[in-house]
Amino acid sequence: MKRTRILALLSLCLGITLASSALAQTTSLRVFSGGQNQRPDLMRKLFDEYQKANPSVKISIETGGATSELQRQYLSTVLNAKDSAIDVYLIDIVNPAQYMGAGWLEPLDSYVGGAAAMKPYLPVYAQSNVVGGKVAALPAFADAMFMYYRKDLLDKYGIQQPKTWDELAAAAKRIQDGEKNPNLQGLSIQGAPIEGAVCTFLLPYWSMGKAFNDAAGKLTLDKEAAAKGMQLWLKLVDQGVMKKNIAEVTTPATVNEFKAGQVAFAINWGFAWDRFNDDPDSQVKGKVGVMPLPAVEGGKSATCVGGWQWAVSAFSKNKAESAKLVQFMASAPASKFLAVQGSLLPTFQSVYSEADVVKQVPWFKDAAAVVVAGQARPMSARYGEVSDAIRTTTSAILARTKTPTEGVAEIESRLQRVMR
Repeated sequence: MKRTRILALLSLCLGITLASSALAQTTSLRVFSGGQNQRPDLMRKLFDEYQKANPSVKISIETGGATSELQRQYLSTVLNAKDSAIDVYLIDIVNPAQYMGAGWLEPLDSYVGGAAAMKPYLPVYAQSNVVGGKVAALPAFADAMFMYYRKDLLDKYGIQQPKTWDELAAAAKRIQDGEKNPNLQGLSIQGAPIEGAVCTFLLPYWSMGKAFNDAAGKLTLDKEAAAKGMQLWLKLVDQGVMKKNIAEVTTPATVNEFKAGQVAFAINWGFAWDRFNDDPDSQVKGKVGVMPLPAVEGGKSATCVGGWQWAVSAFSKNKAESAKLVQFMASAPASKFLAVQGSLLPTFQSVYSEADVVKQVPWFKDAAAVVVAGQARPMSARYGEVSDAIRTTTSAILARTKTPTEGVAEIESRLQRVMR
């Protein structure tokens, strides 16, 4: 579908009359729209469309923070100061519980009609944005960690998509031995002490069918299973499937090395797809596939969801108008626009299968099943502490400065005081 037609649908979605708008008092809204990966350029187009239908509203954008950690640091500073300069925030999926617990977000129940308004969204996003029975934010777009793979190499060696981690290790070794390229990695994950390392810890653990926390957020860590999951990564390093300095690998490093043709399998977020297929310097254009993450033998595939949410500041002086804007930005037409124009994953399951979306973004037909089965990182009012405990210790285990048993015990000790 052409962009103009989608924007026309968005205008209809607003359902707001323009009559007498010239006489209306202007309301200025300032929106924090994240960094480059959150596509502020596309958000600007949606804001412009909203302004056309609401000429009494003027929207300015603030951007910044190349990573979710940097954005979280900035937002924590602004919100802790009760700054009213920013009305609406684009926040990570891990933040609603944390920010709501701190009193930084305006509950949206009175504006959207309560928690029932979350039913159209994918379950993981509906659940993550309701905190203490109150709607803390509305989903903007989804994200998840995918297993990207070189279709050409699997076809060359007659390899089927691996279903287990052991099958992936065998497939990777077969490709590496066949290619005889010393620079070719079998699998790339994120082992540096960044937010992605939280998922690195959880992925093999979840794939054993284990839960990290219960519905109330209380820690339910199975230490033996968690240590086994970390040992799985170390085994892949010892087998030569993953590089020895995996504890230093960041999200951009995985993207750039896969894009350069130096990786057979790679775990990374949804934004990487366009980098692999559209970047002028990509060596793997048209050679990339997406599949569910493998599981341990007898377990089930699981992935780590990300994604971004629209939230209204508790300190905004324009809460009602901000809530209207958030509802528009979190609507199904807006989700479809972001999917078609930016390959940003929809938060509505129905959008994945719409013919014009699949035509424009064919890989969504494979992505949908991965996202729907995704799990959220721990929802905690003290998520910063949760993240720090998991990611720093995970990196230390991968650097072999702690054993898996020691590291998992440390994570449990630190989080028992936080996730009660």
